[in-house]
Amino acid sequence: MTIDPATPPAATPDTAQTPDPARVPGAPRSGSPTGQTTVPFSAAVKAWFLISLQTFGGPAGQIAVMQRSLVEEKRWIGQRRFLHAMNYCMLLPGPEAQQIATYVGWLLHGTRGGLVAGGLFVLPGLLALLVLSAIYVAFGTTTAVLAVFAGLAPAVLAVVAQAVTRVGKKALTSPALVAIAVAAFVALTLFGTPFPVVVALAGAAGWAMGRFRPGLLRERRKAAAVDDGPPPVISDDALHTETPSAGRTLRTLVVGLIAWGVPLVIVAVLTGAHSTLTEQGLFFSGAAVVTFGGAYAVLAYVAQQAVTVYGWLSPGEMVRGLALAESTPGPLIMVVQFVAFLGAYRAPGDLDPWVAAVLASLLVTWVTFVPSFLFVLLGAPYMERLRGNRTLSAALTGITAAVVGVIANLGVYFAVHTLFADSSRVSWGPIALELPDVSTLRPVAVVLTVVAAVLLFRVKLSVLKTLGICALLGLAAGLAGLPVI
Repeated sequence: MTIDPATPPAATPDTAQTPDPARVPGAPRSGSPTGQTTVPFSAAVKAWFLISLQTFGGPAGQIAVMQRSLVEEKRWIGQRRFLHAMNYCMLLPGPEAQQIATYVGWLLHGTRGGLVAGGLFVLPGLLALLVLSAIYVAFGTTTAVLAVFAGLAPAVLAVVAQAVTRVGKKALTSPALVAIAVAAFVALTLFGTPFPVVVALAGAAGWAMGRFRPGLLRERRKAAAVDDGPPPVISDDALHTETPSAGRTLRTLVVGLIAWGVPLVIVAVLTGAHSTLTEQGLFFSGAAVVTFGGAYAVLAYVAQQAVTVYGWLSPGEMVRGLALAESTPGPLIMVVQFVAFLGAYRAPGDLDPWVAAVLASLLVTWVTFVPSFLFVLLGAPYMERLRGNRTLSAALTGITAAVVGVIANLGVYFAVHTLFADSSRVSWGPIALELPDVSTLRPVAVVLTVVAAVLLFRVKLSVLKTLGICALLGLAAGLAGLPVI
């Protein structure tokens, strides 16, 4: 994804060069007495729905879809405003692509626009993953289904490796940032440092460098200026804005907290404080506010807790869940729905297992995404006042660099549990490392990982096509009697 947090946005929109909306296909109509243009709400709903059906391939692909549709094709928002929204959302915990959709929806139509844009971004993936989770639970032990998932897991490993290289090329533009990424990887992999601590330290390091040694954050080569492209059909002055105030902040916070907490309280009252559903609701509510750095960074934390602490699923199933999330539209963090479905199905308490699984998946989706809406709707008015603030940009730069190390840590975790059938944890003082048992190497998984890497890095196939090919190869290997698991 293209990120240039150090480049301040244009101070004054060039409204004189805004083209006549009547001459632009699909352009918005005039909607205010001053002649400023607005997007019809129905047109925006249709656009967000169509975008939601194309959001495959992780946050980079999802942001690219929004960029192409909203900035380049419809020109409802300028490139600099889009980047500003993206940079703020990358500072937030949670799925940045969904938060960008919410922010841009807010810029176009206020609170209702943000809710519709962010909600439609999630809906297709929610429905698709709910169905796929049920299929996995019902038929996951059959040879064919196991073989398909055995083919998907190595592809996911290659996808994570691709994410490391893509984010690294954009984020690690100076030796100091490389050092932050390496430090984050070592802290997570060798010392088991809590994820929120790593992110907080990286943000503090970025801020300190920007404040006292800004030269450390400069790129090794001169960055190209951000091209805002043709003037948007909606001037910056016509985009929605609200004056930040204590009253507005308090109202938004109260409504958001009630919407976030009431379903969890109801579940706790009906199923008990120690039920699986309540535990999942509390855990993912907490994860929603501490998981900075995008989808892959979130998954590192979720995988560690869901597998090793709560035991809701196995490491291999976590990889399979990510494969399902990769193959469906919407944010990759939708994998939490798969985690919740399996965990509640296996420990339903007094409920029917299928009822518990469906309720858990819906509850976890709710408590994961409501904070994303809340953070954006709370902060957007303030961020519109802080466009171009270099202090925030420096902190963002440090966090983004650490994310590279976080994703690499996730890749190591997946590699150990995908390429080997068994592993053990070894400690040397403060260092603790999970080492694979080399005698349990899975040859088919190794071959499929290489195939997936070639398809992604050399052939340049999309993530979805790569997953499909590896799933078919895994199925063929399983039907041929090869040891795929």
